[in-house]
Formats: sequence, structure tokens, C-alpha cells
Amino acid sequence: MRCSDAARERSDPAVGTAAPARRWLLIEHPGPWPVNAFAGSGIAPDVQQAINVAAHQAQARILLVRRPGRQARRTRRAWAVLSYDGASVWGHWQSDSDLLQSVEVLKAPPFPTSGQGDQVLLVCAHGVHDVCCAVRGRPVALALQAEWPEATWECSHVGGDRFAANLVVLPDGVYYGGLDPLTAVETVRAHLDGRVHTDSLRGMSVFRPPAQAAVAAVHRRYGPFGPRDVDVRSAAHTDDGGWTIELSAADRRFMAKVVTQHRPPARLTCQATQDARALEYHIEELAELQPG
Repeated sequence: MRCSDAARERSDPAVGTAAPARRWLLIEHPGPWPVNAFAGSGIAPDVQQAINVAAHQAQARILLVRRPGRQARRTRRAWAVLSYDGASVWGHWQSDSDLLQSVEVLKAPPFPTSGQGDQVLLVCAHGVHDVCCAVRGRPVALALQAEWPEATWECSHVGGDRFAANLVVLPDGVYYGGLDPLTAVETVRAHLDGRVHTDSLRGMSVFRPPAQAAVAAVHRRYGPFGPRDVDVRSAAHTDDGGWTIELSAADRRFMAKVVTQHRPPARLTCQATQDARALEYHIEELAELQPG
């Protein structure tokens, strides 16, 4: 059984599983992508080293991207640095050394916006990393490409294989999972219209996992809200190992108590050779605070 099928049968909760990041480096690369996509990309080792160092210092995540479907191989490919604050820089590369331009951008934040300013739709289709990402992701990518051809890319591993098909909307950093072609289009339409689609929400990458769970709970109970409308004002550990998280949306304030629990052991990826215990973020309390 594939990991995404098993996760659906177990009703694995996806909330709180977005990989934390505030910046992203996208590098167009046609593949094939090995398990470690960037390391095995064939890009010169010295260029990879420079990119890895700059991305680590800028707290940026590196993803390889390509257009969905069969595409003619291009010698001139795109790269982009995107930031949650809305800044974006797009460029092109032919030789590996051209990618050092992205290193200069990562080294000098905040950076100016240039080129495309619209949101980017990334669908994980990294089949060598996990078969479910290819089987479920590629049809979703094609469906989104039909509606938003310039915005849609397949991408390398984003985490949460068992929640395939996975979609990341940048620069908002919102992760959606468990999608099929129909629900993916509905989810993106709602997102672009300023409404988070809570049925498929995994989390917002700008927050840590417990805060992601609290933000998602506010969206569900008090929304609809836009992808950037709910913010985390504070987060503090409690004596019992949970979290107390204060949130805001417009002129409203909320308080959530989040408890972390381990789920029963299970095979969490198609490649797994043994069971593991995933974390679950349970909302123990959620209330709107009165003004003053």
C-alpha cells in the first residue's frame, strides 16, 4: 500500500506539517531528480557549495522546479529567490556559474523586487523521493497548469509525502495537502480570492508547527480569512509541555492551547523500512479574547 493511501485510511492529521521557511530559492531543472535533488542535480560542486552556504545563512529553502508535462529541454532556464515579505528576484541561467547571481541575492536581503510579482504554485512531483508524489502530484500539476500556466511548476521534495498531492503557494508559504485535480483548482481559486481552503490546509511555513495548528484552528472556527490575515503575536511553553499561543486577525485577538501528541507507529513514506511515530498538534482550547 502506498503511504498516501495508508495515511487516508488512518485519517492522519496534516495540520502543523509545513516545513518552516521564509525564503525560497527555486532553480529550474528538467531532471531526472535523484532522492537528494539539488545534490544530485549535476550542478558544479563549487556552485552548489556557494548556494548551500548562502541559503543556510538566509534561511532559504532550495527547490528544483520544472514545468508540468513533457517539455522540450531548454538551455536557458529560470531561477528565482522569493521571500515571504513579497520581495522576489527572477533570473536565468545557462551555465552553472550563472547561478551565482542567486547567491548574491541571498547574501543581501532585503532585496528589490524584479520580474514576476504574482504568486507561484509548486506541486511536489518528486517521484524518486516518493512514488505518491509523482502518482498524485503530476495530475494536480497539469490541472493547475491548465488554469494558471505561468504560475504552475512541479517541484522537488517539500515534505509530508503521505499527504500527496502537496501544493505550496509562494510567497505566502501556505502548504495544502491531500489534493486531487478538482480540489486543487478549488483550493487555489479560494486562496487567490483571499480565502484559505481549510479542508486541505497543512500549515503556513512562516510559523513553527504548534503555531501552524493554532492558526489553522482560527481559520476554521472564525474564518474565512485570507492567507496572511491571521498572525501569531506570542507563543509560550506551558508546564505540561504544550503551548499557549496568542493570535490576531484584523482587530480581533484569540488564545489557543496546543498539545503535542505522538500518533501510533506507522510507515510514513513509501520508502520507509520501519515504522515511525508522527506528531499531532491537538487544539485543547481556543477562544476569542474580548477587547481591552
